[in-house]
Amino acid sequence: MASTQRELIQAIGDWGFEELRWRLIRIALMMLIVMVGGTVGYKLIGGPDASWLDCLYMTVITVLTVGYAEVVPGVETPIGRIFTIVLIVGGVAVLGYGLSTVTAVIVEGELLDILERRRMDREIARLNNHYIVCGAGRTGEHIIDELVKTQRPTVVVDVDEERLRYINEIYKVPYVVGDATDEGVLIRAGIERARGLLTALSTDPDNLYVVITARGLNPDIRIVSRAVEPAAYEKLKRAGADAVVDPNHIGGLRMASEMIRPTVVSFLDVMLRDLEETYRIEEVTVQPGSEIAGKRLSDLRLPERTGALVLACKRGDADFQY
Repeated sequence: MASTQRELIQAIGDWGFEELRWRLIRIALMMLIVMVGGTVGYKLIGGPDASWLDCLYMTVITVLTVGYAEVVPGVETPIGRIFTIVLIVGGVAVLGYGLSTVTAVIVEGELLDILERRRMDREIARLNNHYIVCGAGRTGEHIIDELVKTQRPTVVVDVDEERLRYINEIYKVPYVVGDATDEGVLIRAGIERARGLLTALSTDPDNLYVVITARGLNPDIRIVSRAVEPAAYEKLKRAGADAVVDPNHIGGLRMASEMIRPTVVSFLDVMLRDLEETYRIEEVTVQPGSEIAGKRLSDLRLPERTGALVLACKRGDADFQY
């Protein structure tokens, strides 16, 4: 079933290129019909005295309206002239349609868009353990900015292609145009290989649906969801979100902190927004069998060896040790 889904999504991802190819094939077939019809028609008009090469030649110069000498016998007859008129009209119509289609593809940038989408799909297909951001609004852009600054591979999903192009221009991250609540769109974003998903859509029902869909496609992925209304917190958690963030709540705490402890907030702002260096508080998991597992921090000399400062340790579900 999963294999079938992947094949379907691949087909959807190639739809733009396939549509362009079929349009070009349709033009070529129409031109071929004109050429074959003209050649056979002139052969019937000219009879045994007309060679197939002469009939093809006559067809080409007629369709292209070149107007060289008539080399097929019988063209000067009423039937021959009527057939030539029909062939000229049909040939010019097909040529005009073909030229207008090709011109539109080039001038409107459709071909470049299709090639860019295919390049982006290939880039996403190479990603593993990446992060998917659903929603490229204000909250989503802050998420993307932080992920890019900390060098996390990121894919963005949104219905607004113009907004996604803006995000790509600034952050150079691949994107998928589509509704994040659509299972197929998440598969195109590599949900089955992703490490985490952050959904920052504008409504709680949309975020809820993304959480349910993502959890079904990848049971092991970590999901962080935005909550627009406080009442949605528990629903999102029950639906499968590992963490739920209420931006209004966070904003209120931030405003209170600005009033009560402005120096601390200023320090954190400088740390997070420094344009020269990127300083962050990171989480590191010590795996069993690691060379530092079971050793005392004083023996590891991490500040001297790595420049890292350890703020706290946590074992399983136990409390933090500072």
